[in-house]
Amino acid sequence: MNNNNNTNDEMNTDTAASPADRPQLNEIHVPVLLERSIELLGPAIDKPGAVLVDATLGMGGHAEAMLTRFPGLTLVGLDRDLDALAVAEERLKPFRDRIHLVHTVYDGILDALAGLGIDEVQGVLFDLGVSSMQLDQVERGFSYSKDAPLDMRMDSTSPLTAERILAEYSEGDLRRIFQEYGEEKLAGRYAKAIVEARVSTPFVRSAPLVEVITKVTPVAVQRMGHPAKRVFQALRIEVNQELAVLERAIPNAMEAVAVDGRIVSMAYQSLEDRIVKRMFAAASTSSAPAGLPVELPEHKPLFTLLIRGAELASDDEKAINPRATSVRLRAAQRLRRAE
Repeated sequence: MNNNNNTNDEMNTDTAASPADRPQLNEIHVPVLLERSIELLGPAIDKPGAVLVDATLGMGGHAEAMLTRFPGLTLVGLDRDLDALAVAEERLKPFRDRIHLVHTVYDGILDALAGLGIDEVQGVLFDLGVSSMQLDQVERGFSYSKDAPLDMRMDSTSPLTAERILAEYSEGDLRRIFQEYGEEKLAGRYAKAIVEARVSTPFVRSAPLVEVITKVTPVAVQRMGHPAKRVFQALRIEVNQELAVLERAIPNAMEAVAVDGRIVSMAYQSLEDRIVKRMFAAASTSSAPAGLPVELPEHKPLFTLLIRGAELASDDEKAINPRATSVRLRAAQRLRRAE
């Protein structure tokens, strides 16, 4: 995991893909729940001097809209993907005086802000999971539907790849990540098949892995969806340590939020959403002991939930933007600082 905190003036994208290989601005996808994100964050960031952290900057779609809508806003954009940062930097050139782009994993939010001399912020946005750009770049190996090198790194400077996991992890460890990160019922069967197959031929590309998984999957199960989907999700999460990072990132982000500031999270799979749900719930619950007749000020919740439960995309948005199909949006607002 690489936590290089480089501002937009110093950001080094030499190891990113060449400009010809990066997505062009006219190929950029529509951000998920854009208007809803603006609606939820707006009351906190629509003021001179407000700071918004886009903790998962991607190609800058949400960032561009926020900077356009709120002329007094300064944006700090975080991303571990150098290609995404390069695209976002180009896209956000009209706002260069109001942005700071930082190459970091999003659990590095406090260090990134400290490096910029920012003590607290009025808003934080998380758009979690793999990005459209990463899925579209076949050579990065995120998709099980196209043959590609088994890479799956969101940060190309990170040493761990899916190929290395498949070559080095024990059968037990493979079974564990397939179960925990893919919620895969056939985890044991797939782990055993992979370990047996790699003896003669190491897994270097995705197609042979998909073939081995499919071969040991009952036909009835195959009819329920692509058999490799959950295995690829599990490998991607392990490569990028996504859940461990999120466990650190949400508390760090909430710590950075000023009183009356807001945090919005969009998750696309249940494992991430459960982490956000748990942490938002804890922060918005009184810490007073059960049976206490009067709630003392120090026990009052630090945050309040802006949405009860998780909010889903509308049918219209799902039709326009298929990536919104599985999104779960949650939002909270800081009420006070701990005394």
